[in-house]
Amino acid sequence: MFSVYKKELQSFFYTPFAYVITALFMFLFTLMFNNALGNLDNPVLQFTFPDIFYNVIFFFIFLIPILTMRTFADERKFGTEVLLMTSPVSVIEIIIGKYLANLTVFLFMIAGSAIFPIFTYFHGTLVMNQLICAYIGFFAWGAMFIAVGQLVSSFTENSIIAAVIGEIIMFVFLFIDDFSRTDFIMQYPKLQAFLYAFAAQPRFAYFSQGFIRLSDLVFFASAIIICLSWNYIAIERRRWKRG
Repeated sequence: MFSVYKKELQSFFYTPFAYVITALFMFLFTLMFNNALGNLDNPVLQFTFPDIFYNVIFFFIFLIPILTMRTFADERKFGTEVLLMTSPVSVIEIIIGKYLANLTVFLFMIAGSAIFPIFTYFHGTLVMNQLICAYIGFFAWGAMFIAVGQLVSSFTENSIIAAVIGEIIMFVFLFIDDFSRTDFIMQYPKLQAFLYAFAAQPRFAYFSQGFIRLSDLVFFASAIIICLSWNYIAIERRRWKRG
């Protein structure tokens, strides 16, 4: 597993890819931070970072598919998947190794945003419990989307298609709670409750308020485990078909 993890990290950090996507994330975060500064009525920074994370999440779903789209799609496209599947490393180790590599790049991305809370700490008021919970919630959100994107990447050899489908699924997760509150869906309470159970955005709302609920952690962890399990089934099925 470590060999796969190391290989994936090298493909990210020995090329401009990880640095470009991190720069894009920092650009988005800076825009949201500057927008929050522009809305202040006094020179003391008193805004909360969860508000910024809320805005970043909308644009962030465009970056996650870019991060994950090549995970398995490029392996199939360039024919290296056969070599990977015939290596001594098991399929589950390959999946986890790739997932941890994507997760490491994600951590690298959000680590750069720490400069903004530090700046706020010295120039205003920082609500520490909300900040920590917001980072935990944002990480859980991103970890789930990475698992989703990696799963989608295993279904196609076209990385662009993987990115587009990944973005569509992430949009569904982002807006399914709004859809469940439409007049049409509210006519069917059971359907509304079913759809709302898959809503990720309200769960992040609790993190942003400084609360960590076990049910929210279980939701994100379950989604990650399910996606990685389906990822395993998809790869293993294709391996057996190849003989």
